[in-house]
Order: sequence, then structure tokens, then C-alpha cells
Amino acid sequence: MMRHFKREEFACRCGCGYAVMDCELIEVLEDVREHFNSQVHINSGCRCSKHNKEVGGKPNSKHKLGIAADITLAVPPNEVFKYLNEKYPNKYGIGNYKTFTHIDVRRKRARW
Repeated sequence: MMRHFKREEFACRCGCGYAVMDCELIEVLEDVREHFNSQVHINSGCRCSKHNKEVGGKPNSKHKLGIAADITLAVPPNEVFKYLNEKYPNKYGIGNYKTFTHIDVRRKRARW
């Protein structure tokens, strides 16, 4: 259920209109928002192939599938990473970056 997000937040930033919203990803983001009692800002959601290449995304980026988001909250990214890693120890792709956290809902576990 999508209570706090809009399709536009996930749209490719190049303006092409690509805007997939994966239900499982939305559930995870709603959980993060509730846990931290903080708005979740989507820095990067969907990416078309062209935009993904322009921003240096990997060719097999989960953003291209509409199942990934780079997010920021009012708490440090490492705290978000720690929460997601503990809550979902055996699945999803979770990346800890200096200024944001990456989350994707792939079936296999990946961490970086």
C-alpha cells in the first residue's frame, strides 16, 4: 500500500516518463519511513537505459528494472543501511554510501 509516495518521485530524472513503482519496494520504503519516523526522499528511482549510462550506472542496474531506489532521510545513511541489513539479512541489494542508501528488491542478497 502506497501512503507516502507518488509515481513522480520514482520517474527517470531525464524526463523520458519512465516511472515504474514496484509494490515490494514501496512496502520496504514505507517500513523505513515508519521505523525512522522520517520522510524518505527518492534521489534516484527508475532510470531508462540512456540516463543510467549518463549517470554511470551499471549496465545491469536494478534502477532500470524499476526495483531500486537511492534514498535519503533525516538520519545518517549508515543507520538506514544497518536497519535494512538487520531487517532483511538474506535478501535484497543494500548499498551504504556517504550521502545516501541504495535499496533494491532483488531476490538474492547483495551488500556493498
